[in-house]
Amino acid sequence: MNVAPLGLAAARLPAGVPAQRAQVSSGQFLTACRLAWEQRAQLVALWASDERDRRRGFCVRVALEDRDGLMVLEHWLPGEDSRYPDLTPIFPAANRMQRSTYDLMGIGAEADDQRPWLWMASWPIDRFPLRRDFEASPLWEPGQEEYDFVRVEGDGVHEIPVGPVHAGIIEPGHFRFQIVGEKVLRLEERLGYTHKGVEKRFEAMTLGEGAKLAGRISGDSTVAYAWAYAQAVESIAEIVVPPRAAWLRALCLERERLANHLGDLGALGNDGGFAFGLAQFSLLREDLLRANHAAFGHRLLMDAVVPGGVARDLEIVQALAMREHANRLRAEIAELRGIYDEHAGLQDRFRNCGAVGAELAGRLGMQGLAARASGIGRDLRCDFPCAPYDALGVNIATAANGDVAARVAVRFDEALESLRLIEAITAQLLDPALARDVALPLPDAPEQRLGIGYVEGWRGPVLVALETGPGATIRRCHPHDPSWSNWPAIEHAVIGNIVPDFPLINKSFNLSYSGHDL
Repeated sequence: MNVAPLGLAAARLPAGVPAQRAQVSSGQFLTACRLAWEQRAQLVALWASDERDRRRGFCVRVALEDRDGLMVLEHWLPGEDSRYPDLTPIFPAANRMQRSTYDLMGIGAEADDQRPWLWMASWPIDRFPLRRDFEASPLWEPGQEEYDFVRVEGDGVHEIPVGPVHAGIIEPGHFRFQIVGEKVLRLEERLGYTHKGVEKRFEAMTLGEGAKLAGRISGDSTVAYAWAYAQAVESIAEIVVPPRAAWLRALCLERERLANHLGDLGALGNDGGFAFGLAQFSLLREDLLRANHAAFGHRLLMDAVVPGGVARDLEIVQALAMREHANRLRAEIAELRGIYDEHAGLQDRFRNCGAVGAELAGRLGMQGLAARASGIGRDLRCDFPCAPYDALGVNIATAANGDVAARVAVRFDEALESLRLIEAITAQLLDPALARDVALPLPDAPEQRLGIGYVEGWRGPVLVALETGPGATIRRCHPHDPSWSNWPAIEHAVIGNIVPDFPLINKSFNLSYSGHDL
């Protein structure tokens, strides 16, 4: 990371991820993205910063990942009327990121689709919350937005609106189906209903306070977000966490991954008409969450990871209990997998349902678990392992068909691999030679420095881009969920399927509303 625009300190990234940073012109911006796509790079994130108080206009940043690591491109715009190149023809997932960036920052791309994404008349249309001079006001009354959904016309075509309020406890999302009979011709999503001003809230916090907010961005990925945030802070402060803390972080991350896979496997069984699966996997998940609470003080492991290390150590008796539990859980998962695989009715619902092939998945830039189920074998724990994953040798789980059955199979494989890793990690934690230090105090972080954290959460890679302000404050923080890249894939996955299969297909991805809407 040795290219620094306009005197800004070079960005720093977590150990294990080779990275470059480059300031690019408009033409170079588009060319670099096109070359990256040709080399099978993925768009990880796109965000913008208001630098007018530094007399630098606005900065649009794009993070790209390929087999060589992470590239952060920075494109500077002199004013709010300037436009940057549309990346949607290269990376389709950029469409919503660009629209969201405009809603929050007022900086637009040279794109045909200028519909709002996060705005929803929640603030005046000529105000942009992430600008430095934005003033929030409790006097604003929410308005009514007329969103221009794309419609399919023709004989026998009907439209079914679903949401944004749903019958269950899931978060709100609006889905418009264009159908003939029960077959889906087209689906268009409308998200953003859970937007809560997280990025703006970060700007009023210190680095220490931001750690708590980072862990609350998405409740089912609290460890992944907290670790990515901690990586960003630690890279800026130039500290390396104690080895024991690294092992404890990996333990928490794998237990978070395991808990979510157990919950999803039960829910997918239930959506397939197999309530027995939901009951059994719910019991297994509950046992795991109770063990988390006993060991770390929180069922979902919230606030376990902090900048500098972890909040608490693991006692020997708890480590031994986790090893015994992992061994028992492995046998129970294997037995349930056999039941799932042999249940004809369940397999009839799973197989060839909601399929996304490898070629389409690559074009759409899918990430994480969903991409691995479509044959794209990428996992940060394997490709760019940070400590202690560089000593664990993670076995990547993939499938070829890209359907619901494939996403179920990957979950089973990853759950079993997480159990293997939990046993390996607890063995290290039981080693008396491993020092008991679990956290380091953070020195004062330099001002105007950009750090990036990058962690493979259970859905996929979680990125946190953090820039420091004066006195250990946060100038800008952009957390980015892999759901940004995977939500558009569901619109393709449902085509040709029947409407009643949508809940099953949607659950097989199980993407985040909260982590997406911020």
